[in-house]
Amino acid sequence: MALLAPVRSSLAKPSIRLRSMAATRQVHLQSYVVTPKELSAALKKNVLTKISTAPRVIPLCAAWFLPNDPQGRTGQQVFKAKRIPSARFFDLDAVKDHESPYPHMLPTAEVFAKAMQDIGIRRDDEICVYDTQELGIFSAPRVAWTLKVFGHPGVHILNNFRLWVEQGYPTESGEIEPVEGPSQYPTPTLESSKVVGFAEMKEVAKDHAKEGAEGVQVLDARSQGRWAGSAPEPRPGLPSGHLPGSINVPVSELLDPNTGALLPGDELRKLFISKGVDPEKPIISSCGTGVTAAVIDTALGEANFGNTETRRLYDGSWTEWAQRTSEAGGLIRKS
Repeated sequence: MALLAPVRSSLAKPSIRLRSMAATRQVHLQSYVVTPKELSAALKKNVLTKISTAPRVIPLCAAWFLPNDPQGRTGQQVFKAKRIPSARFFDLDAVKDHESPYPHMLPTAEVFAKAMQDIGIRRDDEICVYDTQELGIFSAPRVAWTLKVFGHPGVHILNNFRLWVEQGYPTESGEIEPVEGPSQYPTPTLESSKVVGFAEMKEVAKDHAKEGAEGVQVLDARSQGRWAGSAPEPRPGLPSGHLPGSINVPVSELLDPNTGALLPGDELRKLFISKGVDPEKPIISSCGTGVTAAVIDTALGEANFGNTETRRLYDGSWTEWAQRTSEAGGLIRKS
């Protein structure tokens, strides 16, 4: 029996070492919005392998452009041209409710799970969503918000890819290598309390300025011209204007004009106060199709502004609102 003891010891030591190595490889991103330096450190410690089953840090590109982009760019094009190594691509125009007449309504839980499976993402992966170098922070918050409302536990936003490139962190280009195979991502449950539909928005608009109303605040991320009704919408035939009582918070004002990065929390807080936003009242974020509304939601979080339990997003946003209401009915205002 004494001869067997060294054998058991020698077999145990490699296993212990492997567990220890796996533990040291796993580095978790701490905050929701992370810097290039923080993401780079996490990626270096979380080396992806085809056989590893440990939780991973995965960059997820959410590149997307408006339909009237003057250069006709697409998310897929810029993803192939320059991306973070090992990144996956989330297609906002594909992962949506295809039965809806509105552009970017949330997909069903089944469609969302299938999208995660197809790009090889597992439920325990930490996902860091990022935007294009060209636009700065723009569509990544929408994808991150989508992951969160479907209950993905580890979600972050890179602030931002332009800084990642400028600060010399690695990129790659060319055709994308296929992932190791579909994952077993489970069908999740939507956290519907974070999403506002048309019927509720209509009640909010009708209750605006009524005595005794809850005082829900609607923050609109579109440009001042589109909000005021003096500039056209990017979608032909859609009138511009705004919901009664809404507050215009153009997404450009939330970002550094040179880097396209989200402003620091204290600056964002001052901005919301200057707009007359009350942190004690419920807040609904809106925009053109529900994409940049998520930038407002992210900015509110970074500013620690308002109650997270009463902060929601209008999924259909202006594209739905403008098609289902009218100026004659008093639900579209121009100023």
